[in-house]
Amino acid sequence: MGALFGASPALAYTQRLEILCENGIGLWDVIGSCQRASSLDSAIEEKTIRVNDLQDFIDHHQRIRRICFNGAKAEKSFHRYLPPLPENRKIELIRLPSTSPANARLSYNQKLDIWRRALLR
Repeated sequence: MGALFGASPALAYTQRLEILCENGIGLWDVIGSCQRASSLDSAIEEKTIRVNDLQDFIDHHQRIRRICFNGAKAEKSFHRYLPPLPENRKIELIRLPSTSPANARLSYNQKLDIWRRALLR
């Protein structure tokens, strides 16, 4: 988000959120809390997962037209733990490559290009 919108990690969290909002970007985690032995998604203990109420968020933000997932784990969690989206809502779902440095399959610039195409169209 820093490279695409200027929401650099050097800025205060509230400033970064303001920049995202000004650019029509909402930020939401499917998993609200969990336990894991390391920072890797694969270390998440499934039985400890508590999900955020994304359905309520979607219901209260009717202008949402696209949901992008930061990697496979976020997408899988969305489909596993949350109810299906209402059929009357046309929301595009896109899995993007994880921005985690652990995802070394793509270079930073390749990831950035994919995220740019998804978010700036």
